Amino acid sequence: MLMKTYLTAFLTCAFLAGASVAAADVKANWEKHCQKCHGADGKGQTTMGKKLKVLDYTNPEHQKKFTDEEAFKITKEGKKEGDKTLMKAYKDDLSDEEIKELVAYVRKFAKK
Repeated sequence: MLMKTYLTAFLTCAFLAGASVAAADVKANWEKHCQKCHGADGKGQTTMGKKLKVLDYTNPEHQKKFTDEEAFKITKEGKKEGDKTLMKAYKDDLSDEEIKELVAYVRKFAKK
């Protein structure tokens, strides 16, 4: 019985540690790949964000303008307007799972 309790406690701690690492990883990915344009707070009020007219992710109405699938696709494949690259593709820099985590991270900006 004691061994079962220790095993349960260990697995719970391991799960929580893994969740904590994932949270740290998504924040690090945001800071490395997204923050320059979208800002630390998701408002897009950076020099590049203003130039590219990125959406304010803290605004729920702006969040309604795209689905998770669209955000995933744009993050993975990039976004162009004619010959102009509005957002580079991150398919070579981020895994599909990391992109999904970033999309979820973006959604949290509107909930603050």
